[in-house]
Amino acid sequence: MVYTGSWGDVDGVIKCQLNDVLHYELGEELEPRKESALFDKPTRGTSVEKFKEMVSSHLKAKVGEQANLSSLVSLILTVADGNKDGRVSLPEAKSAWALLQLNEVLLAVVLQDREHTPKLLGFCGDLYVVERVPYTPLYGLSLPWPLELWVPAGFRRSMDQWFTPSWPRKAKISIGLLELVEDVFHGPFGSFLMCDMRPGSFGYTDRHDLRLVDGRLVVPEEAFGSTMRLQRCREDGDCVYGVDCRTSCDRAEGHCTPRVSQPNLARACGALKDYLLRGAPAHLRDELEKQLYSCMALRGSAQHMEMEHSLILNNLKTLLWKQISHTKDS
Repeated sequence: MVYTGSWGDVDGVIKCQLNDVLHYELGEELEPRKESALFDKPTRGTSVEKFKEMVSSHLKAKVGEQANLSSLVSLILTVADGNKDGRVSLPEAKSAWALLQLNEVLLAVVLQDREHTPKLLGFCGDLYVVERVPYTPLYGLSLPWPLELWVPAGFRRSMDQWFTPSWPRKAKISIGLLELVEDVFHGPFGSFLMCDMRPGSFGYTDRHDLRLVDGRLVVPEEAFGSTMRLQRCREDGDCVYGVDCRTSCDRAEGHCTPRVSQPNLARACGALKDYLLRGAPAHLRDELEKQLYSCMALRGSAQHMEMEHSLILNNLKTLLWKQISHTKDS
């Protein structure tokens, strides 16, 4: 559930995880919502050192063996100290442990010094508050579902681009998405996969800086691989995580393979293609289209994928920056 509100003098978005739904039947009283099992840990009497071990073990399973895992644990404990009194109380530890299960919260902590994820303002229980992003989704129209069924897909893609900012501003927003991809690719605490590149996952500020507004399907690559290995399959179509993170099916074993077929960058370029090409300067369009298609052709299994990834990312950012660096939109 998502609500808008305020945190001090900052506009915020309040998110909570309603895993248990109240049941009501005629003649019966409403039953109170049962506390989530997530709040069973840590138990009373758990020492800070034991809690650190719990957090470390959990993070190791999520992000894998990282040389600076202890730094991430310390970062989590700092965030867990909600009232900043220098110690983590049992209620704070329970709340932090529950929220640590959520990909979005983990990402907000990992990227708290970066500009493309909303700042985590505070939390209580399984409720947390992040800064509000004024413009969402990135693009697209919201149509009543009966009308949605009758609109041809090709025409719908065109409609989605009708109400968007000027091209230089779109270029700046797009650079933000490319920078976010860069942030989560071999970041300080491992790589994350962005498994929902739909426009509703992103928004932008008054200054046209991109923000990730829904990070529920941004998952550590290590955790993604572990999940996919356990997923049974008969064909490649069975091996999908979230909206668009796909792997292949090992038919001999009957399980999905752990490596994503398309890296974040390729899927980001696919999401940006129509957005950037519509209204692009005539002298730029051919080169921009060429670079976007090269980007979309990236594959996770390519031998020199990491080198190609960096080269394509830098070339695309440079191409866009050259067009807007002299304008007020930059």
